[in-house]
Amino acid sequence: MRERQTKNILEWIECIVIAVILALLIRYFVGTPTVVQHESMYPTLKPNERLVLNRLTRTFNKTPERGDIITFEVPTIVSVSEESADLNNPVATYASEPTNIFSKFTYYVLEWGKTSYIKRVIGLPGEHVEIKDGGVYINGEKLDESAYLSNTVVTDSMGGSFTDFVVPEGYIFAMGDNRTKSVDCRRFGCIPINKIEGKAEIRFWPLNKFGKITKAEEYK
Repeated sequence: MRERQTKNILEWIECIVIAVILALLIRYFVGTPTVVQHESMYPTLKPNERLVLNRLTRTFNKTPERGDIITFEVPTIVSVSEESADLNNPVATYASEPTNIFSKFTYYVLEWGKTSYIKRVIGLPGEHVEIKDGGVYINGEKLDESAYLSNTVVTDSMGGSFTDFVVPEGYIFAMGDNRTKSVDCRRFGCIPINKIEGKAEIRFWPLNKFGKITKAEEYK
């Protein structure tokens, strides 16, 4: 009798361990829920809205498309001074990464102590990005952002130094839709593609906005 009880307990423990491992694998490699914390993507995304992140882009190290809404690890330095900005290498600074297995697991899988930004992809690898005359220019052509920005929105440097440069290979340039209140690549430089955590795929809260997030999100 006691042996049977012990066997049942061990079987339950085994099921729980397998379920936890599967949940962690899905969270890291496939998708995970997240909460919008700030107003940098307003009015496209509002604080406290719940989203599902598609992490297959990260899993396969794919370059996102222009217009995608992504989350990425916050750089160590979020505001680079004009004096220290290197427009020949306009990339964000990240401190040394966790070294041992336990710290890597807690940081990258459980995401303890990790903070993220959510922004929209604007510039792709190899593209010349300019911010001038209240708009964004890609390779000399003004970028049409009417699908997700009101025509009253003015894009300026917001005190950032990265306003005229070429996006390095392996990096992207991203900004928030709330251009006057977004701390983004204008301030800290381009983001390595391997620091992208996922693409905002589905909004599941509030329920009246449930559905797939598209590049042409209504801004009204």
